[in-house]
Amino acid sequence: MMMEIEEVSNYEALPLLSLNHVSLLCKSVWESTRFYQDVLGFVLIKRPSSFNFNGAWLYNYGFGIHLIENPSIDEFDIINEPRPINPKDNHISFQCTDVGLVKRRLQEIGMRYVTAVVEEDGIKVDQVFFHDPDGYMVELCNCDNIPIIPLSASSSSCSFKPRMTGSFKNAAAAGPISCGFMETVMMESLSMDMLNFSF
Repeated sequence: MMMEIEEVSNYEALPLLSLNHVSLLCKSVWESTRFYQDVLGFVLIKRPSSFNFNGAWLYNYGFGIHLIENPSIDEFDIINEPRPINPKDNHISFQCTDVGLVKRRLQEIGMRYVTAVVEEDGIKVDQVFFHDPDGYMVELCNCDNIPIIPLSASSSSCSFKPRMTGSFKNAAAAGPISCGFMETVMMESLSMDMLNFSF
């Protein structure tokens, strides 16, 4: 098995740019669409008319959520009580501007949630976890409090110089400097975030 892992690691990573969408099965497209619009601020967008099944596409924050209706998704689930909210379960995480406001709004609409705090070198990240109508877990956090530090060996000798391209496509076309491609794109994205940040 170790040989297979070594063989795979000899290949370059696939030329990814960013997250495009997350696709979720749901019991009711209408109910899930309302949740993603009203609670999380997604916008309903046009979906290809060639699809012959019920669904919806939503978009915001630079990526999409694609809902696919499957009314029998939980026909074998006979548990009537709410599923526990477990921060260690699969989830989608969103950066937010104000965790306190998130908690107040969730309380106002009567949504169950749990909180957690992650601490690293005196820096704290506040997390709020809750479920969508189908039990998929969502996290809202101030995760960008903790700096992103690449662990790859090449990053320690990486002489990153931001090109200020403002786009992943331009960064990909220009190629890496002396860092790995991913470190370059990540650091350029962080540089652009800092330039766009207003005090």
